[in-house]
Amino acid sequence: MGKAGKVLRQVLEEYEVSQYSLAVALNIERNSVYRWVNEKSDPSGETIIDLVRALKTLQPEAAKAFVARYLGEEISDL
Repeated sequence: MGKAGKVLRQVLEEYEVSQYSLAVALNIERNSVYRWVNEKSDPSGETIIDLVRALKTLQPEAAKAFVARYLGEEISDL
């Protein structure tokens, strides 16, 4: 699967954000978050935006880290 799940897992662990709390913030089932962090499925582009918004409400530094790690090379020269 893609890079998003791997980065999401790292960020959730590092910033101590639970899969459950992220799922609640996204208003989705926890098993969706589980599938992403275990690289069984990938979040859609729209969902990536929702993930960042949810992380901002839970732990703003986690949102920054996710964006930096997920899009790092792509946005570094902007």
